[in-house]
Amino acid sequence: MFELLQTDSATAARRGRLKTAHGEVETPIFMPVGTRATVKTLDGADLKALQSQIILGNTYHLNLRPGMETMRAAGGLHQFMGWDLPILTDSGGFQVFSLAKMAKIQDDGVAFQSHIDGTSLFLGPAEAMAIQRDLASDIAMVFDDCPPYPADRDQVRGAVDRTTRWARECREQPKAEGQLIFGAIFSGWVALNFPEWPAITLMPAMVLASIIGGICWAMIPALLKVRCNTNEILVSLMLTYVAALFID
Repeated sequence: MFELLQTDSATAARRGRLKTAHGEVETPIFMPVGTRATVKTLDGADLKALQSQIILGNTYHLNLRPGMETMRAAGGLHQFMGWDLPILTDSGGFQVFSLAKMAKIQDDGVAFQSHIDGTSLFLGPAEAMAIQRDLASDIAMVFDDCPPYPADRDQVRGAVDRTTRWARECREQPKAEGQLIFGAIFSGWVALNFPEWPAITLMPAMVLASIIGGICWAMIPALLKVRCNTNEILVSLMLTYVAALFID
């Protein structure tokens, strides 16, 4: 699944290759966001010209529009959007944060009110994985409770406990053929702030922090677009440059 190709002796930065059902992805990689099965302003040919190796779709939004009946009829997300390279689908956990006014967190999942028409929608581990199974993405993210920032320790601990339990349940769900399940993008904060936690608890918590960190990084272009009308593509490219400076 993942092949480590090189590790930098000075920084421990790693270069690798991720193998998926629809091709290989060189890591680290910039992943264009196609929340609703399209990357704004770009088509598949544009993305390939930019050498994009993987794109992202969102479980919550795709479940509402176009809906899973349409997606199943199309044969999955790849066929629906005409993209033959890898796709990662976010689980819908970020909407627990971004649509907090329309979401009620429960032990077994999250009850949403659709931001489109107010209809009820419940997402838990089984539901999130079932949608991603219908989407037939190459990589499915585990369903998570994404707390706000800043958050007090009790909020974070509660989110970690729920996400740890939900991640186990996600792992037990059926998957699409060749589908991988991921739960980590960015971490370290939990280990620094909860050093007293045992490893059996700390490692799943770091998975949650990884998801949150990646989401926050992706939020920057979106917030600047909304607040300052900046170009999200240019901001994303600049963030990639900033990340490279941290590695250097």
